[in-house]
Amino acid sequence: MAKAVWNHQVLAQSDFCEEVEGNLYFPPDSVNRDHLHPSETHTNCPWKGRASYYDVVVDGARNPDAAWYYPEPKPAAANIKDHVAFWRGVEVIR
Repeated sequence: MAKAVWNHQVLAQSDFCEEVEGNLYFPPDSVNRDHLHPSETHTNCPWKGRASYYDVVVDGARNPDAAWYYPEPKPAAANIKDHVAFWRGVEVIR
């Protein structure tokens, strides 16, 4: 079971993550969306497509752009559509 934790709060937990380039992508239904707030940030990956970001918010503390996902990935990354990955201090425990 993998989980993502920040400020002692479990943000996501699943046995069915996808691993891409060393990052675990959590299935959409395994993510606690109460702690994710849409960000205006977007980046582009040549083979995955355009990523969208979330700020992670726990107990009033905000971690900007600490989670990302691909709402419309390119075909090579179709397996991570809408899956959420974390970074910037979010601990991902395998």
